[in-house]
Amino acid sequence: MHPDTPPPPGRLTSVDAYRGFVMLLMMAEVLHLRAVAAAHPGSALWTFLSHQQEHVEWIGCSLHDLIQPSFSLLVGVALPFSLASRTARGQPRRTLIAHAAWRALVLVGLGIFLRSVNSNRTNFTFEDTLTQIGLGYPFLFLLGLRPRREHWVALVVILAGYWLAFALHPLAASDFDFKAVFVPPDWPHLMSGFAAHWNKNSNIAWAFDRWFLNLFPRSEPFVANRGGYATLSFIPTLGTMVLGLIAGGVLRDARPPRSKVAWLVSAGLLGLALGYAAGWLGVCPVVKRIWTPSWVLFSGGWCFLLLAGFYALIDVLGWKAWSFPLVVIGMNSIAAYCMAELLQSFIVHNLRVHFGRDSFLVLGPSYEPLLLGAAVLLALWLVLFGMYRQKIFVRI
Repeated sequence: MHPDTPPPPGRLTSVDAYRGFVMLLMMAEVLHLRAVAAAHPGSALWTFLSHQQEHVEWIGCSLHDLIQPSFSLLVGVALPFSLASRTARGQPRRTLIAHAAWRALVLVGLGIFLRSVNSNRTNFTFEDTLTQIGLGYPFLFLLGLRPRREHWVALVVILAGYWLAFALHPLAASDFDFKAVFVPPDWPHLMSGFAAHWNKNSNIAWAFDRWFLNLFPRSEPFVANRGGYATLSFIPTLGTMVLGLIAGGVLRDARPPRSKVAWLVSAGLLGLALGYAAGWLGVCPVVKRIWTPSWVLFSGGWCFLLLAGFYALIDVLGWKAWSFPLVVIGMNSIAAYCMAELLQSFIVHNLRVHFGRDSFLVLGPSYEPLLLGAAVLLALWLVLFGMYRQKIFVRI
């Protein structure tokens, strides 16, 4: 298929390109920019690039932190188009709801499977991208069947309710053993005062997981997630998907394309301002790992701006050719996600076997991870391109 070939009816090339960009960022972890930066400690460029490929430890945001909210938001963006397409084909509502329930179950199961690949038993964990989306998707779908004003009401209820749950949960006692939950007592990101309600592994989401995750078979009792991630984050993640649902409705309505861009930019700037203000005022810190309500707004603001940029360039101005490599990835995002999780080690091994280790040392040992990772990325993209040419698309 030629790069200028239009997408199927009801699809926006910009949405596929944005999704492909997000997946590329995730797949690009194989570039190991941290290792390159460590080999060049005096380089501001490599230090900056390395930071953008890592999650911040608690408060704040890097480019890498925008992967999951972007992917989640795009699920919401795509829903109005999917509902319209299925309804136009005459599918009854009960069939639509059954499909949504099945999709949610598969997403949760796939997420658990991928997290269990290198384990000697099933790793029942629910904090990764796929399981978080799967847990919230049935609610998103039912909400998608409702009028748009109810989307806004649901968003407010989700964010306010989740904020209140954390705010009302008792603070950790003065003698709380942070070390026992994988938080060093001198960890510089521990907060005091009201903001301490959102401290790592001493909040209501952590308390829930201490009960919930121990209901499943485990090799040893669950104490805490070392990264601070939590199952209940699917609730505010649903808020991010609702933002996408609202944006998808805007992209589908009859207003002029330039008005849609203006709406997305305005909403993005407002989300950034509200999220930042909530953190700056100490009302709710901006923490991706536990998906605070301020993070929903702040990251949602960035996502709206990115969506506006992709939509303006591709679907409004018609500059599509440059986005083709991203569209190849974005139209097969689930396949790309699974390949990144399952095939990277296999590809690395075969590249070294067939091309020799010295092939990736041409720029010196410090750049070997970068060159090897770039070769892996190219191999993954070529597989996806072959699937694209053959019209093989993995759908759930």
